[in-house]
Amino acid sequence: MASRSLFQFVTCFGRSAAGKSVFRQFSGSPVSRERLQTNVLTERASSPWNLAAAVCLQRLPVISQDYTPIEQQFADLMQEMELEKSVVGDHELRLQEDAEKMSRKQAANYDSDEDDDPRHQETILAQDLEDSWELRLKNFQPAPRVRDDVDKDLTTVERCLADSLVLLAEQQVGAAKMWLLPQTQWKEGETLRQTAERALASLPAGFKATFLGNSPCGVYKYKLPKAIRTEGSIGTKVFFFKAILSKSGPSPAPNASFLWVKKSELQHYLKPAYMMKVDRFILGL
Repeated sequence: MASRSLFQFVTCFGRSAAGKSVFRQFSGSPVSRERLQTNVLTERASSPWNLAAAVCLQRLPVISQDYTPIEQQFADLMQEMELEKSVVGDHELRLQEDAEKMSRKQAANYDSDEDDDPRHQETILAQDLEDSWELRLKNFQPAPRVRDDVDKDLTTVERCLADSLVLLAEQQVGAAKMWLLPQTQWKEGETLRQTAERALASLPAGFKATFLGNSPCGVYKYKLPKAIRTEGSIGTKVFFFKAILSKSGPSPAPNASFLWVKKSELQHYLKPAYMMKVDRFILGL
């Protein structure tokens, strides 16, 4: 009885139009694959949107940022707790031993024969070492964390070492020049990541970067001005790829066509609509 019900179900499913359509969708014949590829190429050729890829190149912070007031309070608390729970170190034990030896030498019943034992002969006392370390610390001058002359130069990658910087390039869009993330038009036969790599390589500075994956992190779509818009080209879709700067090139010229800016400075150079898309995936580390 159960086998008859199963046979009836399979027979009805095979005769139904829905069942036939399901089997057609999963057809793996070469004819179907060729037809699918032809449809994709036709849709791509008939699309009125041009494709482009841009690289979001970031220089990560080189030094740590200054503590906020609450971070400074927490750091002081942790330093105090570590000092209270710490044990005596080797240098402190040596200081205690040297102090005991000096007190024995100053005692009335001091035996001078102990000085003949090589184990008790010290060429440099621990206190002498500590004094030399203190002198070296006083003479040490750390490099400045803030350099006004360098931090104001937007063309150098050495500015604002405690912040993350983003590379902007001056691009020609129609008849106007705009500050954008470095981008270029997609070419037939290359992936979008390869297009983004080519956009970065086109800059004269010779930056070396590590790309973070093969998938874009964002997309921006804009239409061309009506004066140059056609039925086959009404605008451009720009796909963004993230990358981390691994090596910078030589010092740029004073009139370089690119800038290194912080995330808080992007709004001064990017259009609001473009800024809204870019702000989603740029991290202000």
